[in-house]
Amino acid sequence: MILNEWKPFRTNTDFYTQAEFEEKIGDSFEAMIYSDHADLPNYIWTKNFVVTIKLNSKVFKDVSFIKIPRNPNSID
Repeated sequence: MILNEWKPFRTNTDFYTQAEFEEKIGDSFEAMIYSDHADLPNYIWTKNFVVTIKLNSKVFKDVSFIKIPRNPNSID
């Protein structure tokens, strides 16, 4: 399901609001996609990036964000 409005999500250590995510990534939110019945988004689109959410552990719900430029020629 693709959402155009932010849906907060939680890991074992952090709770991510739109403002906290945008500060961490350094870009503004546009959309996010969730798989069926998932607690975490799979991808988050920002103005300049597609951010993949990678689980760091199978025991704890901890994530890292991988930024992929949407258009590498237009990044400042």
